[in-house]
Amino acid sequence: MRVITGLAKGRRLAELPGLDTRPTTSKMKEGLFSAIQFDVEGRRVLDLFAGTGQLGIEALSRGASFCDFVDSAPAAMKIVQRNIKACGFEDRCACHGKDFAAFLSRGREKYGLIFLDPPYTSGNLERALELITTIDIVAENGIIVCESPSDHQLPESLPLYEKGREYRYGKIKFTLYRRRA
Repeated sequence: MRVITGLAKGRRLAELPGLDTRPTTSKMKEGLFSAIQFDVEGRRVLDLFAGTGQLGIEALSRGASFCDFVDSAPAAMKIVQRNIKACGFEDRCACHGKDFAAFLSRGREKYGLIFLDPPYTSGNLERALELITTIDIVAENGIIVCESPSDHQLPESLPLYEKGREYRYGKIKFTLYRRRA
């Protein structure tokens, strides 16, 4: 697993051992960032359910101004911190080892880009979407990126958000929601 492009291009990222996390493949990550390429630079990013932190790190490498990484698993947060250090992004991010709902409930920041990639069978994707829309932490024209199984149906509309395109990569898809101006 490597950073595809930008400041940290080619940097190898550490992965969690075992099967508890499912890193986004390079092909999927490249497709996703091609779709949002003009919506990354200068934005504050939230990598919820961070795992290895690769999506937030890729955004930082491509010019995002700051990233909050959130994961409740201590082993995941250690890997995220290791990957951040390997890429030299310590001054442009913060790591939060806590439950996603506890993090979201404090709702102090507005994000231009949010990555949601929870364990597929947890039901946390819908819970996170509901909390995000209720707490209203997405900046005007901000984007929420949801990763899910390709047969998983996400809501067609959310308050203040338009469902955008879905990008399918075999058994996995990304769904984009954009906050209306």
